[in-house]
Amino acid sequence: MELSEIRARIDAVDDQLLKLFLERMELAEAVAVYKNEHRLPILNRERERAILAKVTENAGDKERYAYHLYSTLFELARSRQAELIGAPTRVGAQIQASLDAGSQMFPQTGLVACQGIEGANSQVACDRLVPRGSIVYVKTFEAVASAVESGLCKFGVLPIENSSNGSVRAVYQLLQERSLSIVRSTRLCIRHELLALPGVKLEEITEIYSHQQAIGQCSRFLDGLKDVKVIPCDNTAVAAKLVAESGSRHAAAISSHPCAALYGLECLSNAIQNSDNNYTRFVCVARDPAIYAGASRISLIIAFENKPGALYDILSKLAALDINMTKLESCPVVGSDFEFIFFIELEADVRDPSVRAMLEEMERSCAQFQFLGNYAEA
Repeated sequence: MELSEIRARIDAVDDQLLKLFLERMELAEAVAVYKNEHRLPILNRERERAILAKVTENAGDKERYAYHLYSTLFELARSRQAELIGAPTRVGAQIQASLDAGSQMFPQTGLVACQGIEGANSQVACDRLVPRGSIVYVKTFEAVASAVESGLCKFGVLPIENSSNGSVRAVYQLLQERSLSIVRSTRLCIRHELLALPGVKLEEITEIYSHQQAIGQCSRFLDGLKDVKVIPCDNTAVAAKLVAESGSRHAAAISSHPCAALYGLECLSNAIQNSDNNYTRFVCVARDPAIYAGASRISLIIAFENKPGALYDILSKLAALDINMTKLESCPVVGSDFEFIFFIELEADVRDPSVRAMLEEMERSCAQFQFLGNYAEA
């Protein structure tokens, strides 16, 4: 058989497949009407399993491909039904409230809670996220969350992940526990330097201070030093200030170049971080959820039963709508019924009805579901 003849037959089959697919989706819509009237759940796992068993039995040596084809068909049908069924969900109400509270432009002013002191990377992120904001410095991430929750500050800025050292788990823990919503984010290029008092030589250093994340990002340099004690502190700016105020010729700080000028220190080495491609992403959180114009990123925390195919069910929902997932990270949960929770980030906008329907269906099918926000990156 000639290739042209094969392709002609494929085209004919594709025409039939499309016609049958559209007919199947129309029937799925009719099922959605029935389920809505009788308050039935969208997912009918028992029926899906029965169909998949029949398909795999009849598909011969192509049973694997048939299984995935029909799994995708089920997911598409459920996504369409979710758009049509108006059963109220918590995430649906949260999204609508966020859209109602948002505006065309993200606020440029307001009190902003920031962990650290002047010169900290969080302060730089604050200036970028809320350019004319007034910064309130606090000592811990928990204090940032409390300042926002209590209404003392309109916004709070927190580091959420680093390209070299991964997620800041303490911040994700706060987002789980506190009533906070992500309303914006930004990404800073981080350049670490080893700073000390003027005139000090590297061989004089016996103590180095910095934030735990920065220590991890400069681990190779630190491992190459002998007889040097590495001491964690609140953040890199605090480390620089501590060294400046100590007056010690044996102390140094891993901090930023602006902190050298700010606290009267000199750079001993500017080639200390593991990777030149070192970025930290910061999120701006608020007590009252809001979605502003240009929102294109969605953050979620989910958990589901530990069983085969559970994660695939979630991923198939995204694939069915052609949604790009930019982050998927698991975290073990101590003392919980769920062995892992997942941090997920998507490139999507809840103003798209299909995206909102997908999130509502995801909430129905997950044992734990948190919508952290839909926001833009500055």
